[in-house]
Amino acid sequence: MRVLILGAGGFLGRHTAERLRALPGVRLLVGGRSPDADVTLDLTADPALLTDAVYAAAPDAVVNCAGLVAGSAVRLTDLNARGPAALCEALQEAAPSARLVHFGSAGEYGPTATRVPVAEDAPTRPQTPYGATKLAGTVAVAAAGLDAVVLRVFNPVGPGAPTAGLPGRLAAELLRAGPGGAVRVGDLSAYRDFVDARDVAEAVALAVCAPGPLPAVLNIGSGRATPVRELAHRFVEVSGHSGPLEETGDGSARSGAVSWSCADIGAARAALGWQPRRMLAESVTDHWHELASVRTGAVR
Repeated sequence: MRVLILGAGGFLGRHTAERLRALPGVRLLVGGRSPDADVTLDLTADPALLTDAVYAAAPDAVVNCAGLVAGSAVRLTDLNARGPAALCEALQEAAPSARLVHFGSAGEYGPTATRVPVAEDAPTRPQTPYGATKLAGTVAVAAAGLDAVVLRVFNPVGPGAPTAGLPGRLAAELLRAGPGGAVRVGDLSAYRDFVDARDVAEAVALAVCAPGPLPAVLNIGSGRATPVRELAHRFVEVSGHSGPLEETGDGSARSGAVSWSCADIGAARAALGWQPRRMLAESVTDHWHELASVRTGAVR
């Protein structure tokens, strides 16, 4: 099976590529603008060039991990909305029987009812350009008439989490501050559904290989609403930090309007036989140890 992956250099893409490479009988082709990509392509470039690249790759499946979580509304629209639409058009022409697995986001839902896990048929009311552009990408994929599924990922955590999100930003600030330094964060009173990036990668692998058609959208989360303050305290514990943690900084512009988020993952369990395996403590510990080891290696 030939699997083309886009966005393999990102947080989720890195773990997804690693999992797909381990699948028996899979030849993984990395697509992108990097000189060392197996297939040269750009979701934001001339659609004809994208179609030619898909023809050349001749994929049996395509996994789109490419996307932006921050930036101007124009850049977010270009990659999160136009990009998936262009990819779908290229697949319709060059590989109409290929399965497409595309990453969506919990940000597409916007505010949801407190203490009620949100299912895939819930209303989508994104509150930010990020959520709106991700929803536009989901709509484009669902309407394309392809063998496609959108994995609507909630709050990914684990090794390599970027500083654009709270887990990565908090870990980096703790490392910068040292054991006794002060760390400023935003309000930690919200609840989030944290899911390990490696469990997300497992969901992708199952979606790529699943027989028959899949639902248009599947929630990928832990199925638990965890206080964000618990995440912070776990990072403090694993880092050995003894200084103050001050909730006086700026919060996330992507999720400030959402105080509670939790995925109903029953559909993913039924369609893929998938369920998350890693607890938050493992995700935080592995993230911190990788980050600290990189810093140590850089110092040496």
